[in-house]
Amino acid sequence: MAQPKILAMIMAGGRGERLFPLTFERSKPSVPFGGRYRIVDFVLSNLINSQIYSIYLLVQYKSQSLIEYVRENWGISALMRDHFVTVVPPQMRYGKDWFQGTANAVFQNMNLIRQHKPDLVIVFGADHIYRMNIRQMIDFHMANEADCTVASMPVPIEKASAFGIIDTDSNGKIKEFLEKPENPPAMPNDPTRAYCSMGNYVFNTDALIEGLIQAERNKEYDFGKHVIPNLLNKGKKMFAYDFANNVIPGVKPYEESGYWRDVGTIKAFWEAHQDMLGDKPAFDINNNQWPIRASRNDLPATKIMGGEFTNSIIAEGTDIKHARIINSVIRRGVVIEDDVEVRDSIIMDKVTLKKGCILNKTIVDSYNIIDEGVRIGHEGDKPYYRAAEDSSGIFIVASEKQTGKL
Repeated sequence: MAQPKILAMIMAGGRGERLFPLTFERSKPSVPFGGRYRIVDFVLSNLINSQIYSIYLLVQYKSQSLIEYVRENWGISALMRDHFVTVVPPQMRYGKDWFQGTANAVFQNMNLIRQHKPDLVIVFGADHIYRMNIRQMIDFHMANEADCTVASMPVPIEKASAFGIIDTDSNGKIKEFLEKPENPPAMPNDPTRAYCSMGNYVFNTDALIEGLIQAERNKEYDFGKHVIPNLLNKGKKMFAYDFANNVIPGVKPYEESGYWRDVGTIKAFWEAHQDMLGDKPAFDINNNQWPIRASRNDLPATKIMGGEFTNSIIAEGTDIKHARIINSVIRRGVVIEDDVEVRDSIIMDKVTLKKGCILNKTIVDSYNIIDEGVRIGHEGDKPYYRAAEDSSGIFIVASEKQTGKL
């Protein structure tokens, strides 16, 4: 079977309002994740690992941090014209409006599709934590001679009303697309689960262009709410690809099968970090056969003078005196002074934790300095004036006026 020419369009413009204040000065895909990554690294790594090298990132809100990050860390090749990761801000080609939604973002950049003349266009989001062999989804799409294939994940039927749900036959052919239905249809062979849309699509180019033009005429701007149902109503051949069947080399037996997280809230963001910890993590970030590409850096090795360290990730360039770190993620270039305790927390780049401070279930954004003796996240303590408490009980110390890079 001849391999199709593929162009990827990645939706990387999200405001990430539910992740505020981590998105105060950056977009959601640019938010740091784990010891060395940003959220956008996961979709980009999946594409590169799947041998898809023509990639446009469509950005919009607070995009400077993401633009600089991609420029510094995601150069692919200066020799091959079809190997690139290019950031595309709104070009205002069809008027003065910014992107009005996911479909409108691609519509405003149809010139790029026509310029490359791909057989298939991949439209994926940039704000999820997962591994996916996208080639397997493409093979499924081509084997079914589909016009569009929607990546789908089984979810418990009792939780399905919170998602866009896909009703399919036993072969995966889509019968109906329902947005947050009160009575979601079950999967054909499993009455306890339903297919939810992951917001990731493979389109035949002609079908995509047809759907985008119709949506624009109707002043409809979203793939899930408008383009997919419209194409289905026009009789296009559409399939749901079951993400649970996606096979990734190097995944450990103890990892959660089909791990995928939308880290769109503070609680989900914190929980996804906890999923990487432990002897048998639900999501093991260390996989040499399907690596998530980390950002480059020239920091020295971590220096530890002493202390107690349990079930934690500590990145390069960290300088730790005598401290206690438990169930936490410490990003790069952090300075931790004597008698500091960090428990169930996330400490981002270039933070300084002064002597004697104690943090529990706290996220500290980049370049902060936490003063001596400060206590955050302990009931009965005087609240730290710069720490905001999320509804989930997690505390966040937002970034101050930055002199470094977010």
